[in-house]
Amino acid sequence: MPLKWVLHWQPNAGSTVNSQILNEVSQCVESIHGVKGGKWKATLTFYKPILRDQNSPAAEFPRDFLGISLPEQPNKYYLIIRGQRIVLEADFTIQAIMEKLQSYKLRVALNFEGFQYQLGDFQLRVGKVVPNNSENLRGIVMEIEYLPISSMEKSRQVMEEFFDVWQEAMSKSSLPGRFMHIESNFAEYGLSDYYTSQHTAVQYGNVMAQLIATVQAVQSARN
Repeated sequence: MPLKWVLHWQPNAGSTVNSQILNEVSQCVESIHGVKGGKWKATLTFYKPILRDQNSPAAEFPRDFLGISLPEQPNKYYLIIRGQRIVLEADFTIQAIMEKLQSYKLRVALNFEGFQYQLGDFQLRVGKVVPNNSENLRGIVMEIEYLPISSMEKSRQVMEEFFDVWQEAMSKSSLPGRFMHIESNFAEYGLSDYYTSQHTAVQYGNVMAQLIATVQAVQSARN
């Protein structure tokens, strides 16, 4: 399948994300001849264990447990235990099974949603990060997808070159921040060089950790 990078918006110190930044990012994609397409949406859910026996040690249950649904795989659901570097692909019905078993309960769900753009051999998705049933903006993400190649190593140079072009285009808008690409260690999750949707799920888990760290840093600065 096509390879992609998932990036997050890193605000400058003292600034926060807002809808104006999201609008200007979208305009920037169109300024480099990105053709606007349809909408897209991914959902990331935090789960925590339900401890029926209070004497049962919490260490027996994974804490950092994420579930992710991706638009390109509507019949699949991805489970990530970041602490133990485990990623699993399951049928989407696993959510109903988990609900019936009542081993874990949903703590919070975040939606990543926006528009996608076609740009030659690349497809870009720009989206906001908002809690489920809310419009409170928590972050901005972007996917850069390179359609012809599935090998991460073979596509590295062309991805880096495209990212440089994108950063240059963004610099003209003088926005208070920039998109960051955090290199994921896929080998820790047992994933190969051949790109799959499990790679995307791992990237979303890492991006979520970065977004939380950014929010915590802003809150600490205010205090």
